[in-house]
Amino acid sequence: MSNLLPEEAQQKLISTCRTAAGDSLRSLTYFNRFDYLQVYLRGDLEQEADLNSFIGNEWHDFKMTQDAYRGSELGDYQYTIRVFENGYLVRITVEDMGVFVTTDGITMQDFEALRTAVTAILDEWAVAE
Repeated sequence: MSNLLPEEAQQKLISTCRTAAGDSLRSLTYFNRFDYLQVYLRGDLEQEADLNSFIGNEWHDFKMTQDAYRGSELGDYQYTIRVFENGYLVRITVEDMGVFVTTDGITMQDFEALRTAVTAILDEWAVAE
């Protein structure tokens, strides 16, 4: 059990991501600026990723992207999709926390549903803190 994210919150994130991505969900990692927790890893995958490096990159990139595009005609930053040879990484963040979700191929509508659902959960927790 993690002090970073209570079991109930972990289960809510897993359920939300499984609903949006289905069997394409590969992994789910919650993070804030100080720590991270891999909440879900699909059974057919090996836990070999250097999550510490991923988190450092995703947090730094989120802050840079948010600052760089603030006030632009594009509107507010919403989320990032990274495309890789074997899948996708979706970073969804609010001010002080976020998740990155890895998936097999899913549609843009699935990515948007994932972003909408996860953002609602993160916003709810941000208000509660």
